[in-house]
Amino acid sequence: MRAAAAIVIALLLAGCAGNEAPVEQPSMYADMAVSGARLDAQAAAVMISQYRQNNSLGTVIIDPDLMRLAESQSQAMAAANKMDHDVRAPLARRLAAGGYPATVAVENISAGYHTLAEAFSGWRDSPPHRANMLKSGVTKLGIAASYAPNTKYKVFWTMILASTEPR
Repeated sequence: MRAAAAIVIALLLAGCAGNEAPVEQPSMYADMAVSGARLDAQAAAVMISQYRQNNSLGTVIIDPDLMRLAESQSQAMAAANKMDHDVRAPLARRLAAGGYPATVAVENISAGYHTLAEAFSGWRDSPPHRANMLKSGVTKLGIAASYAPNTKYKVFWTMILASTEPR
């Protein structure tokens, strides 16, 4: 009788183990080097904001116009198969052409990183990129990753941090 009860309990426990929902991977680890990948801009804003807060600075929010400008820059780099701030035009000219009234703006670009976490780590570990992420006075963010499978780097990243507040 005890053996039968033990078998029943073991079977019940085994059945319960199969009903667990799979643990979802955080979006910062999503692979952008696949067709149809979508960057989680909100996760990026939270990541950058937390980094800024850890360094006694204010948070940033997603700005739709900066998102569009970042996407355009990433696509231009992907199309040219070249990581370059000026692939289309310098940042100030791109902002002006896009009608964006920035009073302060900085841009980080990169290529070859497959995840948001990798891109962030690369920027954090590079003094000029780190300085941009910690730029005083920025309040808005636009970020994009463009996948180009037939290029050297596969994924091209752009992050623009800016403010439209008077200085």
